[in-house]
Amino acid sequence: MALADSARGLPNGGGVSPAAGSGATAAAGGWSAFPEIVELNVGGQVYVTRRCTVVSVRDSLLWRMFSQQQPSELPRDSKGRFFLDRDGFLFRYILDYLRDLQLVLPEHFPERSRLQREAEYFQLPDLARRLAQARAATAAARPAVLHRDGSLCADEPPLLGCLEAEPAEGGAAAASAPSPTASRSPSGGPLLTPSQSLDGAGGRRSGYITIGYRGSYTIGREAQADAKFRRVARITVCGKTALAKEVFGETLNESRDPDRPPERYTARYYLKFNFLEQAFDRLSEAGFRMAACSSTGTCAFGPEQGGPAEDKIWTSYTEYVFCRD
Repeated sequence: MALADSARGLPNGGGVSPAAGSGATAAAGGWSAFPEIVELNVGGQVYVTRRCTVVSVRDSLLWRMFSQQQPSELPRDSKGRFFLDRDGFLFRYILDYLRDLQLVLPEHFPERSRLQREAEYFQLPDLARRLAQARAATAAARPAVLHRDGSLCADEPPLLGCLEAEPAEGGAAAASAPSPTASRSPSGGPLLTPSQSLDGAGGRRSGYITIGYRGSYTIGREAQADAKFRRVARITVCGKTALAKEVFGETLNESRDPDRPPERYTARYYLKFNFLEQAFDRLSEAGFRMAACSSTGTCAFGPEQGGPAEDKIWTSYTEYVFCRD
Protein backbone atom coordinates (compact mmCIF):
# COMPACT_ATOMS: atom_id res chain seq x y z
CA MET A 1 0.00 0.00 0.00
CA ALA A 2 1.94 2.98 -1.25
CA LEU A 3 1.34 6.07 0.83
CA ALA A 4 1.59 9.45 -0.87
CA ASP A 5 2.73 11.25 2.26
CA SER A 6 6.02 9.82 3.49
CA ALA A 7 5.13 10.82 7.06
CA ARG A 8 1.70 9.20 6.95
CA GLY A 9 1.06 6.63 9.63
CA LEU A 10 3.45 8.04 12.24
CA PRO A 11 1.98 8.00 15.75
CA ASN A 12 2.16 11.81 16.03
CA GLY A 13 0.71 12.33 12.54
CA GLY A 14 4.05 12.96 10.88
CA GLY A 15 4.82 16.27 12.56
CA VAL A 16 8.43 16.76 13.61
CA SER A 17 9.16 19.05 16.51
CA PRO A 18 12.44 20.96 16.78
CA ALA A 19 13.60 18.39 19.32
CA ALA A 20 12.77 15.61 16.88
CA GLY A 21 14.72 17.37 14.15
CA SER A 22 17.82 17.56 16.29
CA GLY A 23 17.34 13.91 17.28
CA ALA A 24 17.14 12.85 13.62
CA THR A 25 20.33 14.71 12.86
CA ALA A 26 22.07 13.08 15.75
CA ALA A 27 20.85 9.69 14.57
CA ALA A 28 22.26 10.34 11.12
CA GLY A 29 25.59 11.06 12.76
CA GLY A 30 25.62 7.66 14.45
CA TRP A 31 23.98 8.54 17.77
CA SER A 32 20.37 7.89 18.81
CA ALA A 33 18.26 8.86 21.79
CA PHE A 34 16.76 5.34 21.74
CA PRO A 35 18.33 2.52 23.76
CA GLU A 36 20.21 -0.22 21.93
CA ILE A 37 17.65 -2.79 23.18
CA VAL A 38 14.01 -1.76 22.64
CA GLU A 39 10.88 -3.32 24.10
CA LEU A 40 7.75 -3.31 21.95
CA ASN A 41 4.18 -4.02 22.98
CA VAL A 42 2.37 -4.99 19.78
CA GLY A 43 -1.32 -5.61 20.40
CA GLY A 44 -0.57 -7.06 23.85
CA GLN A 45 2.38 -9.23 22.72
CA VAL A 46 5.77 -8.14 24.05
CA TYR A 47 8.86 -8.24 21.82
CA VAL A 48 12.43 -7.38 22.79
CA THR A 49 14.87 -6.66 19.99
CA ARG A 50 17.76 -4.43 18.96
CA ARG A 51 17.09 -0.97 17.62
CA CYS A 52 19.21 -1.72 14.55
CA THR A 53 16.71 -4.47 13.68
CA VAL A 54 13.62 -2.25 13.64
CA VAL A 55 15.41 0.40 11.53
CA SER A 56 16.94 -2.08 9.08
CA VAL A 57 14.58 -1.14 6.22
CA ARG A 58 14.96 2.51 5.31
CA ASP A 59 11.78 4.57 4.82
CA SER A 60 9.64 1.96 6.54
CA LEU A 61 7.24 3.00 9.30
CA LEU A 62 9.45 1.55 12.05
CA TRP A 63 12.55 3.20 10.53
CA ARG A 64 10.90 6.62 10.74
CA MET A 65 9.57 5.99 14.24
CA PHE A 66 12.93 4.94 15.69
CA SER A 67 15.26 7.19 13.71
CA GLN A 68 13.29 10.32 12.83
CA GLN A 69 11.45 10.82 16.12
CA GLN A 70 12.31 11.13 19.78
CA PRO A 71 11.34 8.46 22.35
CA SER A 72 9.04 10.94 24.10
CA GLU A 73 6.97 11.31 20.92
CA LEU A 74 6.05 7.62 20.65
CA PRO A 75 3.14 6.03 22.55
CA ARG A 76 4.03 3.74 25.45
CA ASP A 77 2.16 1.27 27.60
CA SER A 78 1.92 1.35 31.40
CA LYS A 79 5.34 -0.31 31.72
CA GLY A 80 7.13 2.09 29.41
CA ARG A 81 7.31 -0.19 26.38
CA PHE A 82 6.75 1.33 22.93
CA PHE A 83 3.19 0.52 21.91
CA LEU A 84 1.92 -0.48 18.44
CA ASP A 85 -1.78 -1.16 18.00
CA ARG A 86 -1.37 -3.98 15.47
CA ASP A 87 -1.69 -7.77 15.32
CA GLY A 88 0.76 -9.05 17.93
CA PHE A 89 0.81 -12.60 16.56
CA LEU A 90 1.68 -11.61 12.98
CA PHE A 91 4.31 -9.11 14.09
CA ARG A 92 6.68 -11.99 14.84
CA TYR A 93 6.98 -12.57 11.09
CA ILE A 94 7.52 -8.85 10.46
CA LEU A 95 10.34 -8.91 12.99
CA ASP A 96 11.85 -12.07 11.47
CA TYR A 97 11.90 -10.35 8.08
CA LEU A 98 13.57 -7.25 9.52
CA ARG A 99 16.37 -9.37 11.02
CA ASP A 100 17.72 -10.80 7.75
CA LEU A 101 15.32 -9.58 5.03
CA GLN A 102 14.23 -13.16 4.30
CA LEU A 103 10.66 -14.46 4.19
CA VAL A 104 10.31 -17.84 5.95
CA LEU A 105 6.81 -19.03 6.83
CA PRO A 106 5.50 -22.33 8.27
CA GLU A 107 4.37 -24.98 5.80
CA HIS A 108 0.71 -24.55 6.79
CA PHE A 109 0.23 -20.81 7.17
CA PRO A 110 -3.33 -19.57 6.54
CA GLU A 111 -2.70 -15.89 7.36
CA ARG A 112 -0.81 -14.77 4.24
CA SER A 113 -3.38 -12.15 3.26
CA ARG A 114 -3.43 -10.67 6.76
CA LEU A 115 0.37 -10.70 6.92
CA GLN A 116 0.46 -8.89 3.58
CA ARG A 117 -1.81 -6.24 5.06
CA GLU A 118 0.57 -5.86 8.02
CA ALA A 119 3.55 -5.55 5.65
CA GLU A 120 1.72 -2.79 3.79
CA TYR A 121 0.94 -0.99 7.05
CA PHE A 122 4.57 -1.10 8.16
CA GLN A 123 5.51 0.04 4.63
CA LEU A 124 7.70 -2.92 3.73
CA PRO A 125 7.08 -3.08 -0.04
CA ASP A 126 9.48 -5.95 -0.73
CA LEU A 127 7.82 -8.16 1.90
CA ALA A 128 4.34 -7.26 0.63
CA ARG A 129 5.41 -8.08 -2.94
CA ARG A 130 6.80 -11.50 -1.92
CA LEU A 131 3.60 -12.35 -0.05
CA ALA A 132 1.48 -11.33 -3.04
CA GLN A 133 3.60 -13.51 -5.32
CA ALA A 134 3.36 -16.45 -2.91
CA ARG A 135 -0.44 -16.13 -2.78
CA ALA A 136 -0.64 -15.94 -6.56
CA ALA A 137 1.56 -19.03 -6.94
CA THR A 138 -0.57 -20.95 -4.42
CA ALA A 139 -3.78 -20.01 -6.24
CA ALA A 140 -2.28 -21.04 -9.59
CA ALA A 141 -1.16 -24.43 -8.25
CA ARG A 142 -4.55 -25.22 -6.71
CA PRO A 143 -6.78 -27.63 -8.68
CA ALA A 144 -9.80 -26.25 -10.53
CA VAL A 145 -12.38 -25.32 -7.91
CA LEU A 146 -15.97 -24.42 -8.74
CA HIS A 147 -19.18 -23.60 -6.96
CA ARG A 148 -22.13 -25.82 -7.81
CA ASP A 149 -23.64 -22.86 -9.67
CA GLY A 150 -20.58 -22.78 -11.96
CA SER A 151 -18.87 -19.70 -10.51
CA LEU A 152 -15.15 -19.82 -9.81
CA CYS A 153 -13.83 -19.76 -6.26
CA ALA A 154 -10.44 -18.08 -6.63
CA ASP A 155 -8.92 -17.79 -3.19
CA GLU A 156 -10.77 -20.22 -0.93
CA PRO A 157 -10.12 -23.87 -0.16
CA PRO A 158 -12.89 -26.30 -1.08
CA LEU A 159 -13.93 -26.55 2.58
CA LEU A 160 -15.16 -22.95 2.68
CA GLY A 161 -17.89 -23.27 0.10
CA CYS A 162 -16.23 -24.69 -3.01
CA LEU A 163 -15.91 -28.14 -4.49
CA GLU A 164 -13.39 -29.60 -6.89
CA ALA A 165 -14.91 -30.03 -10.33
CA GLU A 166 -15.39 -33.69 -11.11
CA PRO A 167 -17.39 -35.41 -13.85
CA ALA A 168 -20.71 -36.60 -12.50
CA GLU A 169 -21.36 -40.32 -12.56
CA GLY A 170 -24.76 -41.36 -13.77
CA GLY A 171 -25.65 -38.16 -15.63
CA ALA A 172 -27.23 -34.93 -14.50
CA ALA A 173 -29.68 -36.67 -12.18
CA ALA A 174 -26.86 -38.19 -10.19
CA ALA A 175 -25.08 -34.85 -10.04
CA SER A 176 -28.13 -33.07 -8.64
CA ALA A 177 -29.20 -35.78 -6.18
CA PRO A 178 -28.24 -34.79 -2.61
CA SER A 179 -26.37 -37.23 -0.43
CA PRO A 180 -28.20 -38.35 2.72
CA THR A 181 -25.15 -37.38 4.80
CA ALA A 182 -24.61 -33.96 3.21
CA SER A 183 -26.07 -30.49 3.69
CA ARG A 184 -26.68 -27.70 1.20
CA SER A 185 -25.73 -24.04 1.68
CA PRO A 186 -28.48 -21.37 1.52
CA SER A 187 -27.38 -20.39 -1.99
CA GLY A 188 -28.07 -23.93 -3.19
CA GLY A 189 -24.32 -24.34 -3.70
CA PRO A 190 -21.88 -26.89 -2.32
CA LEU A 191 -22.76 -30.19 -0.77
CA LEU A 192 -20.72 -30.66 2.36
CA THR A 193 -20.15 -33.50 4.76
CA PRO A 194 -21.59 -33.14 8.29
CA SER A 195 -18.19 -32.11 9.69
CA GLN A 196 -18.11 -29.31 7.11
CA SER A 197 -21.79 -28.32 7.25
CA LEU A 198 -22.75 -24.67 7.18
CA ASP A 199 -25.33 -22.89 9.27
CA GLY A 200 -28.25 -21.90 7.07
CA ALA A 201 -28.55 -18.37 8.51
CA GLY A 202 -25.01 -17.08 8.22
CA GLY A 203 -22.85 -19.62 6.39
CA ARG A 204 -21.18 -20.74 9.62
CA ARG A 205 -19.84 -24.19 10.28
CA SER A 206 -21.07 -26.40 13.09
CA GLY A 207 -18.77 -27.67 15.79
CA TYR A 208 -17.81 -27.69 19.47
CA ILE A 209 -15.73 -25.35 21.62
CA THR A 210 -14.73 -26.13 25.21
CA ILE A 211 -13.99 -23.33 27.68
CA GLY A 212 -12.03 -24.21 30.82
CA TYR A 213 -10.73 -22.30 33.81
CA ARG A 214 -9.07 -22.98 37.14
CA GLY A 215 -10.17 -20.92 40.11
CA SER A 216 -9.83 -20.93 43.88
CA TYR A 217 -11.56 -19.36 46.84
CA THR A 218 -11.10 -19.23 50.61
CA ILE A 219 -13.76 -19.88 53.26
CA GLY A 220 -13.10 -18.75 56.82
CA ARG A 221 -13.79 -20.56 60.06
CA GLU A 222 -17.08 -22.48 59.97
CA ALA A 223 -18.02 -20.56 56.86
CA GLN A 224 -18.88 -17.50 58.99
CA ALA A 225 -16.81 -15.19 56.81
CA ASP A 226 -17.69 -14.41 53.23
CA ALA A 227 -15.98 -16.51 50.64
CA LYS A 228 -12.91 -14.71 49.28
CA PHE A 229 -12.69 -15.45 45.60
CA ARG A 230 -9.38 -15.28 43.83
CA ARG A 231 -8.92 -13.96 40.34
CA VAL A 232 -9.29 -16.47 37.49
CA ALA A 233 -5.75 -16.78 36.13
CA ARG A 234 -6.53 -17.99 32.60
CA ILE A 235 -9.44 -19.14 30.45
CA THR A 236 -8.43 -21.92 28.06
CA VAL A 237 -10.03 -22.65 24.69
CA CYS A 238 -10.16 -26.13 23.11
CA GLY A 239 -11.55 -27.00 19.71
CA LYS A 240 -11.03 -26.48 16.00
CA THR A 241 -8.65 -23.64 15.22
CA ALA A 242 -10.90 -21.99 12.63
CA LEU A 243 -13.91 -21.96 14.98
CA ALA A 244 -11.90 -20.54 17.88
CA LYS A 245 -10.56 -17.70 15.70
CA GLU A 246 -14.03 -16.99 14.31
CA VAL A 247 -15.57 -16.63 17.77
CA PHE A 248 -12.82 -14.89 19.74
CA GLY A 249 -10.86 -13.08 17.02
CA GLU A 250 -8.17 -10.75 18.37
CA THR A 251 -8.95 -11.69 21.99
CA LEU A 252 -7.55 -15.19 21.36
CA ASN A 253 -3.95 -15.70 22.48
CA GLU A 254 -2.29 -18.10 20.03
CA SER A 255 1.27 -17.75 21.32
CA ARG A 256 1.45 -21.35 22.63
CA ASP A 257 0.27 -22.85 19.32
CA PRO A 258 0.86 -20.15 16.67
CA ASP A 259 1.09 -22.17 13.45
CA ARG A 260 -1.83 -24.55 13.82
CA PRO A 261 -3.68 -25.09 10.48
CA PRO A 262 -7.32 -23.90 10.56
CA GLU A 263 -8.88 -27.36 10.26
CA ARG A 264 -6.75 -28.92 13.02
CA TYR A 265 -7.73 -29.07 16.69
CA THR A 266 -5.89 -27.45 19.58
CA ALA A 267 -6.07 -27.39 23.38
CA ARG A 268 -3.38 -24.73 23.84
CA TYR A 269 -5.23 -21.47 23.14
CA TYR A 270 -6.32 -19.14 25.90
CA LEU A 271 -8.10 -15.79 26.09
CA LYS A 272 -6.59 -12.37 26.68
CA PHE A 273 -9.34 -11.53 29.20
CA ASN A 274 -10.39 -13.20 32.45
CA PHE A 275 -14.18 -12.82 32.52
CA LEU A 276 -16.18 -15.97 31.86
CA GLU A 277 -19.29 -13.94 31.04
CA GLN A 278 -17.41 -12.15 28.27
CA ALA A 279 -16.47 -15.51 26.73
CA PHE A 280 -20.08 -16.71 27.06
CA ASP A 281 -21.36 -13.55 25.35
CA ARG A 282 -19.04 -14.07 22.39
CA LEU A 283 -20.08 -17.69 22.03
CA SER A 284 -23.76 -16.78 22.22
CA GLU A 285 -23.37 -14.03 19.61
CA ALA A 286 -21.69 -16.58 17.32
CA GLY A 287 -24.68 -18.94 17.62
CA PHE A 288 -23.25 -21.42 20.15
CA ARG A 289 -25.24 -22.88 23.03
CA MET A 290 -24.01 -24.63 26.15
CA ALA A 291 -24.29 -28.41 25.84
CA ALA A 292 -22.61 -29.63 29.04
CA CYS A 293 -20.34 -28.63 31.90
CA SER A 294 -18.29 -30.40 34.54
CA SER A 295 -16.21 -29.38 37.53
CA THR A 296 -13.80 -30.94 39.99
CA GLY A 297 -12.51 -29.50 43.25
CA THR A 298 -9.99 -30.07 46.01
CA CYS A 299 -9.70 -28.59 49.49
CA ALA A 300 -6.64 -27.71 51.57
CA PHE A 301 -6.22 -25.95 54.90
CA GLY A 302 -4.65 -22.51 54.95
CA PRO A 303 -1.25 -23.37 56.49
CA GLU A 304 -0.53 -25.76 53.63
CA GLN A 305 -0.98 -22.86 51.20
CA GLY A 306 0.64 -20.19 53.37
CA GLY A 307 -2.67 -18.81 54.66
CA PRO A 308 -4.40 -18.54 58.07
CA ALA A 309 -4.61 -21.78 60.02
CA GLU A 310 -8.41 -21.83 60.14
CA ASP A 311 -9.09 -21.09 56.50
CA LYS A 312 -10.00 -23.68 53.92
CA ILE A 313 -8.78 -23.07 50.38
CA TRP A 314 -10.84 -24.69 47.64
CA THR A 315 -9.43 -25.12 44.16
CA SER A 316 -11.63 -26.11 41.24
CA TYR A 317 -11.30 -26.78 37.53
CA THR A 318 -14.41 -26.25 35.42
CA GLU A 319 -15.14 -26.90 31.74
CA TYR A 320 -18.08 -25.70 29.66
CA VAL A 321 -18.86 -27.38 26.35
CA PHE A 322 -20.57 -25.24 23.69
CA CYS A 323 -21.92 -26.45 20.37
CA ARG A 324 -23.34 -24.91 17.20
CA ASP A 325 -25.57 -27.11 15.04
